[in-house]
Amino acid sequence: MRLSSAIRAALVALTVTCTGLATAARADNGSIRFNVIKAGFVIGGSAGSGTLVFHGRRYSLSIGGVSYGFTFGGSATDFVGTVSNIRRPSDVNGVYGAAGAGVAVGPGAGAIVLTNQNGAVLRLAGRQAGLIVAADLSGLVISLR
Repeated sequence: MRLSSAIRAALVALTVTCTGLATAARADNGSIRFNVIKAGFVIGGSAGSGTLVFHGRRYSLSIGGVSYGFTFGGSATDFVGTVSNIRRPSDVNGVYGAAGAGVAVGPGAGAIVLTNQNGAVLRLAGRQAGLIVAADLSGLVISLR
């Protein structure tokens, strides 16, 4: 009877593993582009808009956020990148958190990877312009319009 229980346990483990792999295999990728304007003095705010392209369709995005920490000034950033591990466009909806420090005087560039509560992963490169000094915690909210 012990052998039968061990075989049963192995089959259950294999089924759970294969189900998890099938779920991950159904996840897909898309491209994303958006711009964000950020300004603040200690507490900062950001707002913007963009586009998600998923399975050949375009979806409008709304961007908003709040930061807290040492923030002074303002900047505008254009982000371009990919979003992965999504099954439907609405998986992009959510809160993306980041901690960072930086100074922008005039034009600059950078890259960042963010994840939301749905498991969506954004890999972004951005071009920033403005005058801002920041060492803060930020939350970025992305939602489909």
